[in-house]
Amino acid sequence: MADSGPEEIAVIGNTDLTSAELENNIKNTMVEIEKWTSLLRKMEISVGEAEKRTGKNTVNMQEIYTVYLIETRPVDAVTEGIIPAPDSLWRRYSEFELLRNYMLVTYPFVVVAPLPEKRAEIVWHKLSADNMDPDFVERRRVGLENFLLRLASHPVLCNDKIFYIFLTEADSRLKAMNAAFRVKNPDKRFTELKHYSDELQTVVSQLLRVRARVADRLYGVYKVHGNYGRVFSEWSAIEKEMGDGLQSAGHHMDAYAASVDDILEEEEHYADQLKEYLFYTEALRAVCRKHELTQFELEMAAQDLASKKQQKEELVTGTVRTFSLKGMTSKLFGQETAEQREAKLQVLEQQIEEGEEAVKEKNTESDEFVKTAWVDIERFKDQKDRDLKEALISYAIMQISRCKKGIQVWTNAKECFNKM
Repeated sequence: MADSGPEEIAVIGNTDLTSAELENNIKNTMVEIEKWTSLLRKMEISVGEAEKRTGKNTVNMQEIYTVYLIETRPVDAVTEGIIPAPDSLWRRYSEFELLRNYMLVTYPFVVVAPLPEKRAEIVWHKLSADNMDPDFVERRRVGLENFLLRLASHPVLCNDKIFYIFLTEADSRLKAMNAAFRVKNPDKRFTELKHYSDELQTVVSQLLRVRARVADRLYGVYKVHGNYGRVFSEWSAIEKEMGDGLQSAGHHMDAYAASVDDILEEEEHYADQLKEYLFYTEALRAVCRKHELTQFELEMAAQDLASKKQQKEELVTGTVRTFSLKGMTSKLFGQETAEQREAKLQVLEQQIEEGEEAVKEKNTESDEFVKTAWVDIERFKDQKDRDLKEALISYAIMQISRCKKGIQVWTNAKECFNKM
């Protein structure tokens, strides 16, 4: 292939760009990237260690929890050969959750990095499922550090002020902001549904962990039966009268040991049905979050309308109910003219009219969402009850069948021994 020369550069879209223009575009792009990724260029971020603590929760009950040490250090000092002590603060896992929820609400167009699992869900049998287990805590520490680095390297999220405060200030605004996002008049049904989804996730996770441990031990028991087959076969070689019976019993044991693969494959089918509803719990919480957001928007619209009506009343009566800059200005520089008040009154009336329409729309939207969502939630409940009942009954039948096969193997072995 002939050399096309340095001037022919492959570009996508506009093929009329010269090499100089293309190089300039690349430089501009790199400047933008550097600007957006400024946080990691200015600061080293790490989650250094984890520590167990004891304290009282929101209902004044004693609890044990884990906190994680966030350490930050200016990059400039390190590059200059000075390694200062890092700034550090402790955060609970729940605070990381608040940060991520804030990011999801504030930047709905961004694919926000996930957090490591809060609870030890389905784990390999050699790993502990205890949330306080040192291995699990260490894995979560690494996951939380990776979460912070993902945010710090994101071109949009890295510049968020709340994120910076989360890294550098112990008294984070996140809890206050989270409280602000909570609705004042939540629908009791959706609150109960959210609690139910959390509890359902817990019990299904526990059930899957128990099943995994049982399956692991069952596999070992079945495979050990293969040793019976080997020993009986070796024994049969040195016996004349008992040889045939021992060899036949050994074949039954070999078949029994080999059957465990099919049994566990069938078990996985029922485990997958349970896992489906483990994942459904997140879908339920998503519906609840959408309802909370809809209700929050409605309450904010109603609050804004009430504020505009109060401003109108104060403007008409000339009395100010609460301290305001406007009231202080009036005292210092005198009252507004009638023309100014009339103009402001017209603006407020227009805003009140728009606010009433907005509240009406939000009310309709909220009512429609609740009505539609609850119909589907009731459908889901019926589906869940039917599916889980069928899966559990089928699982029980499979276990009964497995036990019967085990009895049959030993019955056949007994007959072989009787023929010796």
